[in-house]
Amino acid sequence: MNTNARSDPTVDYYDRHADDFVRDTLAVDVTPLHEPFLALLPVGGRVLDAGCGSGRDAREFKRRGFVVTAFDASPELAQRASGVVGQPVTVMRFQEVAFNERFDGVWACASLLHLHRKELGNAIRRLAASLVVGGVFFASFKCGDGEGERGGRYFTDFTAEGLREELSSCPLLEVLRIWESADARPERSAEKWVNALARKRNSEGEP
Repeated sequence: MNTNARSDPTVDYYDRHADDFVRDTLAVDVTPLHEPFLALLPVGGRVLDAGCGSGRDAREFKRRGFVVTAFDASPELAQRASGVVGQPVTVMRFQEVAFNERFDGVWACASLLHLHRKELGNAIRRLAASLVVGGVFFASFKCGDGEGERGGRYFTDFTAEGLREELSSCPLLEVLRIWESADARPERSAEKWVNALARKRNSEGEP
């Protein structure tokens, strides 16, 4: 989870519900999302978990031998994720990301979706700039075409075509794959997600 505004109801929501969120997401098996992302990374590569939430994915990447950096906008989630991952998790928002060609992979699972649509371009460019040339970017959003507050949190949804267009507008990224999947939580299996893999181009805009 991560958002852009300094004072943001979505961040406040996660601060208030941090324990519930960790309990509900920590054991969810998202291996089918991990595998295509990790398969494109070098052994022992450097991964940025951007909006790490409970720390579930960062923990798994670390267990599998990757060097992980993780951040989240919610101080309460970052504190809990630090314990899960076994290393400090930074409190940071997307507009504060300023890494320069440091990571082999950027993982933004169900995090960018909390930004307003107009904020996404800047956030994606910042994350793409964090990648080395040839580095891999993953992002996921709820399927749909709406935008707005739902249940105390802000959501921006995408169709597969819409997400391809959004990522293609970033000159640093070459879209590799867009696909839909069901929510991994059995009680939410009817909910659909749209996922994307992209690769960092070189400075001339070539793959």
